[in-house]
Amino acid sequence: MTTNRENGSLYTKIQNKIATVEFGHPASNSFPSELLDRLEKELLRLSTEDTVNVIILRSEGEKAFCAGASFDELVAVENLQQGKQFFSGFAKVINAMRSCKKLILGRIQGKTVGGGVGLAAACDYAMATEAASIKLSELTIGIGPFVIAPAVERKIGVSGLAELTLAAHEWKNAYWAKEKGLFAKVFESIKDLDEEIEMFSEKLASYNPQALLEMKRTLWENTEDWDDLLQKRAAISGELVLSDFTKQALSKFKK
Repeated sequence: MTTNRENGSLYTKIQNKIATVEFGHPASNSFPSELLDRLEKELLRLSTEDTVNVIILRSEGEKAFCAGASFDELVAVENLQQGKQFFSGFAKVINAMRSCKKLILGRIQGKTVGGGVGLAAACDYAMATEAASIKLSELTIGIGPFVIAPAVERKIGVSGLAELTLAAHEWKNAYWAKEKGLFAKVFESIKDLDEEIEMFSEKLASYNPQALLEMKRTLWENTEDWDDLLQKRAAISGELVLSDFTKQALSKFKK
């Protein structure tokens, strides 16, 4: 099932202490602000849900995992306040993933761009298929992946972040992402990926919830400043999106 709803869809299924959260949008599973807001609230809700030990984050369909933020909304930004608000959408979701008391597994079945790479990086453990190439193309339109950069750097280091962001025109394949530490495992097919995720999530869900929580806290040590940091980064992007360079680049894409 793929959604045709303009603001996208978000569904959660809870079974055997595993919450599967699935987002979808007709434009390659991209995120309008409303969908980001819903995802943030859902992750915060599941954080305190006693019937859940583990969360699986996935997207609809068999093609793109996530094409990042909504292009239509990006083009519509007219002032600094709107700009900061637009880019703070992913900031809030990443912080919700960071502060969530449950471990989050990422199921990355296809290509991932921009903010989608940030989502994959903010998962505690991500698995992917060979089709899950990644790209941070923000520099090509005069902005940068500033909001998601801390999450990406935390997984693949400064050198990986530099390679991914500065080669803004290049796709990096799933094996590159695995070698750098973004993906834990890469599979030939979605079927293989799903089988492994089912087995792995069931094992995790059977462990002591308190031990899982303490492990999550350990993994995210020294990120307590991200609430402020990611909002500051959103302001940088919000300013750049109003630049003449970006306005011209976006108008070319629009055509």
